Amino acid sequence: MQDPHSLATRAFLEWLDAAPRGYEETMAGWRSSCPRLALWEDALADGLIRIEPETSRMSTTRVAVTEAGRNWLRG
Repeated sequence: MQDPHSLATRAFLEWLDAAPRGYEETMAGWRSSCPRLALWEDALADGLIRIEPETSRMSTTRVAVTEAGRNWLRG
């Protein structure tokens, strides 16, 4: 059986990779108060996602899967 954290990470990366996602949309959909399920923070720290600021306003900032994240999905 796969680690539930890995399954959630896979779902998160696939969701991000499916369409352009804004920072606020990503935070609203994937925020967690559970320290065992810190997908957002772990994916950022592991280099699987990146934040792409388009302007100084967070409302137009994008979150994207990195090449390392796509490799993780393929692996």
